[in-house]
Amino acid sequence: MKEDKLMAHDRTGEDPRPAGGVGRAPPPRLALLVDPLSDADAILTEEYYGRRVRGPSESDGAGARRRAPSGQLKPTHYKVICISMYTRDIEELEAKVAELKRRGWTKASKSQLIRLALSQIDLDKLTTPRQ
Repeated sequence: MKEDKLMAHDRTGEDPRPAGGVGRAPPPRLALLVDPLSDADAILTEEYYGRRVRGPSESDGAGARRRAPSGQLKPTHYKVICISMYTRDIEELEAKVAELKRRGWTKASKSQLIRLALSQIDLDKLTTPRQ
């Protein structure tokens, strides 16, 4: 396996540089025989995130619950996501959550406020933006 990752010129013994270090470079060749990042998802999952990659025979059915490292089942009715927002919008969102909490909504959160806004928007009432 280690030999598969050697550069092509390491196997042939040829120096890919022009003789004497001058002149034109040789035409491009295959530098690696095996792409080391071809399984980047597996590398990230195993090494970076600390989870083992599941094979096709191990995969759960759609909607099946997965287990957390503690052994408990993970919920499937929500997902943790990451979105970008303008700082002014974030400040406004946080201010509205703080105001709700001040008014007695002790469990108010940013995600709850976003869900409320999503449930109330009527797409048919929006005007078409100018392009």
